[in-house]
Amino acid sequence: MAEIPVPGADRYTVVVRNLVLMVSIGVRRGERDRLQRVRISVELIATPDASYPREDRRRVINYEKIVTAIRQIARSGHIDLCEGFAERIVTACFADPRVAHARVSVEKIDIYPDAEAVGAILERSRPA
Repeated sequence: MAEIPVPGADRYTVVVRNLVLMVSIGVRRGERDRLQRVRISVELIATPDASYPREDRRRVINYEKIVTAIRQIARSGHIDLCEGFAERIVTACFADPRVAHARVSVEKIDIYPDAEAVGAILERSRPA
């Protein structure tokens, strides 16, 4: 099992915050007939041996690749649950061997007029 970095220790984290996409998501019939606004946020913590890359572009965890993967998943067809969408995103994030830990939030924005959003957060460490 991968170690989660100790709070306060040096660590390298890459984020994608509040990416909003139109997605076919939901289990209700009405949700299957239209796209919905979904907000996605991702935090990726690098493995302890993946030192901070400074200005070396070859050593970064590339957030552009993460955003591209999220967009591809969103366009790949209907997704029943926010949890399933988050699971697919986490799997895509672990394609980079430098990612030790991922935290993915998937929120449907327009479900309730009196709530900012509803959804799920999946947090997972790299499998051993």
